[in-house]
Amino acid sequence: MFNIQTLNEISNIGTDIFDKKMYNISNSIENPDAIMVRSAGMHDMKFGSNLLAIARAGAGVNNIPVMECTEQGICVFNTPGANANAVKELVIAGLLLSSRKITDAIAWVPSLKNEGDAVGKLVEKGKSQFAGPEIMGKTLGIIGLGAIGALVANVALHLGMNVIGCDPFLSVHSALKLSPKVKAVKNADDVYSEADYISLHLPFNADTKDFVNTAVLNKMKDNVRILNFARGELVNDADMIAALESGKVGCYVTDFPNASVIGVKGVIAIPHLGASTPESEDNCAVMATNQLIDYIENGNIKNSVNLPDAEMVAVGTKICIIHKNIPSIISQITASLANFGLNIENMLNRSKKDYAYTMIDACGGNVTDEIVSSIGDIDGIIKVRVI
Repeated sequence: MFNIQTLNEISNIGTDIFDKKMYNISNSIENPDAIMVRSAGMHDMKFGSNLLAIARAGAGVNNIPVMECTEQGICVFNTPGANANAVKELVIAGLLLSSRKITDAIAWVPSLKNEGDAVGKLVEKGKSQFAGPEIMGKTLGIIGLGAIGALVANVALHLGMNVIGCDPFLSVHSALKLSPKVKAVKNADDVYSEADYISLHLPFNADTKDFVNTAVLNKMKDNVRILNFARGELVNDADMIAALESGKVGCYVTDFPNASVIGVKGVIAIPHLGASTPESEDNCAVMATNQLIDYIENGNIKNSVNLPDAEMVAVGTKICIIHKNIPSIISQITASLANFGLNIENMLNRSKKDYAYTMIDACGGNVTDEIVSSIGDIDGIIKVRVI
């Protein structure tokens, strides 16, 4: 029986996929074999030696100590694309809100509550203060053309916009989903110089912190509108506020409110609603569950943020090894198996930066605890599992 701990409420559409004869799912489990999480913070958690995987029902993993997990041989999954449509729809809403001063206008209307028959005339007199440009014919710049960025780009084209995008890590999968009408450039500066609106779709990490700062803002058009539905830390708040005050930025729409930007003129702060749809939560839960099942039962990896994708069918006993990506370690593993008289029917090795994952289809005898210990004693081996 495998124990799955849920740190947040996970859609039953996903958790019902687990075979209840093999899996126990609860929010109160101690020493779980796997954890499912949405936004709960995990940086202060202590992980047991039996923890195999953490599945984040969503894209961002900033709430998970990924490096610590890697060092302990814990596979961390996310669910890229599962909430893409939900975020896309909110980005488009933000695009329109940024242009037409809709939120300011809606906030103004209650002030006319007690004006009686004069409301109609006051509306006609006061509406000009909320005028804003149409988006048709304008240029939308997209930084990051992954699952969400590509969807936003395609919708913007249908709305009559010109779209220019930049993504140095554009995958073949994402590229195939991107309309050929999108002007793809290699340098983000080319996006800044052309775009009337800019939408950020970057992951947050040490390299992208404060990605939008004064130096970058100065490369943009005057009165540019910026949409941030990716991560709040991508934007330097102080620099953004200064750009709004100077008129360099016409509007900043963010799905990540904080004390610095709340109430600032020109900021539309949305309370992190990007993936808050029942469809998105269901999609994320289903993907996270299926990834956990395939890893726990078969050792296969798909959509891990810290280990490489790997899939292999075995006819014998499958040995799954998480290890450092260092020279000669594979030869040591195979030599250890040979010493015990085991034959390697098939083998798959994949690496991701400093870490690697090896799956071995072993035949010719039982894979005993002694064999597992022999492999585990090799320098650079992190975790060995037999399926």
